[in-house]
Amino acid sequence: MNILVTGAKGFVGRNLVENLKNIRDGKDKTRPELKIDEIYEYDIDDTEEELDRFCSDCDFVFNLAGVNRPEAASEFMTGNFSFASMLLETLKKHQNNCPVMLSSSIQATLIGRYDSEYGRSKKAGEDLFFAYAKETGAKVLVYRFSNLFGKWCRPNYNSAVATFCHNIANGLPITVSDPAVELELLYIDDLVEEMLDALKGKEHHCEFDGTETVLTGSGSYCTVPTTHRAALGEIIELLHTFRDQPQTLLMPEIPNDSFRKKLYSTYLSYLPKDKICFPLKMNCDARGSFTELLKTANCGQISVNISKPGITKGQHWHNAKWELFIVVSGHGLIQERRIGTDEVLEFEVSGEKIEAVHMLPGYTHNIINLSETEDLVTVMWANETFDPGHPDTFGEAVSIIK
Repeated sequence: MNILVTGAKGFVGRNLVENLKNIRDGKDKTRPELKIDEIYEYDIDDTEEELDRFCSDCDFVFNLAGVNRPEAASEFMTGNFSFASMLLETLKKHQNNCPVMLSSSIQATLIGRYDSEYGRSKKAGEDLFFAYAKETGAKVLVYRFSNLFGKWCRPNYNSAVATFCHNIANGLPITVSDPAVELELLYIDDLVEEMLDALKGKEHHCEFDGTETVLTGSGSYCTVPTTHRAALGEIIELLHTFRDQPQTLLMPEIPNDSFRKKLYSTYLSYLPKDKICFPLKMNCDARGSFTELLKTANCGQISVNISKPGITKGQHWHNAKWELFIVVSGHGLIQERRIGTDEVLEFEVSGEKIEAVHMLPGYTHNIINLSETEDLVTVMWANETFDPGHPDTFGEAVSIIK
């Protein structure tokens, strides 16, 4: 299959093209039914001759080309309608009735604040595509996208989320006139997933009730079935939480497929080089060091402990807290003894055979570096973050001297 992507250098185009390349080059093995031969990338600086050649040979067209922020309002119709017309005429010239996808916008509904020159140009493009389908019998897939966000989206252009992510990540000010304004948001990876489904003939169809998308198998329009709604104030609050994570070490809850997860991935893509790497506080003494790595609201924290040769650490117990000790380098011995008994459980551990050892509630425990030359490096997970006001930690040696 040969695929033409117009607007290939834009936000959606770049994400789609790179994922198509992954399939073409065998890097993405999750879609074995898709066989991609050529990917024709067309953008504003390419020639009409190149477009002509691509249109003669393609088996599917993603028309993502468009104008969002022109210098004059008249350029909307030129950039959005006129190019679409040229594309379809070129396909007709070569009698190429392959499926054609159109990237439109919810603003094409021309309802309320969406009644604009931009919206009218998008609506004209939609009508052109539907007429082309009637004339040629070609399959057309018209998508009305809502507010897009994700990696590589250009800030200070046409995405509030991109601007917020860029500015907050770079310590720049942001302006929000009304934090209560709610946006319907479409994540770029969900959009790309739908585009790949469309390649397989499994696109999702819909109709519109005003600006509301109504999924229906017989709908004239196509849609991405997964979108999210969030108020501007909520988005900014989340972004500030993400920004503060290197200081708090607190990782917010980011359930799978949630808006939070997608927003965090987007935010990280805007980090400047000097914020990609950040220091952690190492608590050092003669025995080695202890460093907190990551905290969560409901699933505890992860730390790393380094013990110097011959050193014993721990010698304490907890009422309710439990931990996992995972030695990743060195050679050590973990000992545990149930409070009120004299039986000692021993576990020899090594970075040569990585294992996880439970530190049981009600058992005093320690970890001993058995090496005379190597540090002992242990990753430690505790089921709760450390609370200095209620540490639930009580000193007591594992070995009982009789």
